[in-house]
Amino acid sequence: MIAEKLTQVMRNIEIAKGNRNRYFDENVKLIAVTKNHDVNAMREAIDHGVKFVGENRIQEAMQKVETLDRSVEWHLIGHLQTNKAKYAVDLFDLIHSIDSERLMAEVNRVANKINKIQKVLLQVNVSEEKSKFGISTKEIEPFLDSVGQYDHIHLCGLMTIAPHYNNVEDARPIFRELFQIFCNLKLKSFKNVSMDWLSMGMTNDYMVAIEEGANLIRVGTGIFGQRQY
Repeated sequence: MIAEKLTQVMRNIEIAKGNRNRYFDENVKLIAVTKNHDVNAMREAIDHGVKFVGENRIQEAMQKVETLDRSVEWHLIGHLQTNKAKYAVDLFDLIHSIDSERLMAEVNRVANKINKIQKVLLQVNVSEEKSKFGISTKEIEPFLDSVGQYDHIHLCGLMTIAPHYNNVEDARPIFRELFQIFCNLKLKSFKNVSMDWLSMGMTNDYMVAIEEGANLIRVGTGIFGQRQY
């Protein structure tokens, strides 16, 4: 079942890439979101081609690392509390959810302790929903200016979570807006910053996100089915 779902997701990715008439044609990295799915399901997905896994909770990820017995790249896609930064830096290759300078400073501090350059994304709340984390679009460039003082941070792109619309087309303007910002930032220079990754789109809207320029997508239910609570 997982193999079949994964095959369909990969087909959908290629279809969506083919609809990128106006945009650069980069490879799209699929992050399999494994929250509340056990290591057996993860192993099956990895054995059928998944190379990148995304976890929302640090404690759950720590438990899985101990028993997974597979080599993958780990992404933290959930909100990161400052007091959990040391665990995140120890474990994750890429942290998607930097949403304050205070958090970035703490990630830098703990990365310095273990001599690691931590790759991160800046979470942007494009729709400015009060229920979501992330900075506003107007705060992006001042934030990027501040990254230069943190030598153990490499901020390598942007991330957003669109509102859950019944009609996924309603998410298109949000993805399009952040892609345009992303492209404009590519033309500018900030210390310890590169615009390599644009993380947008989940199970319900990843095809629209790809069409609008995403090159990192986060798919859980579309691969594993409904979460087991």
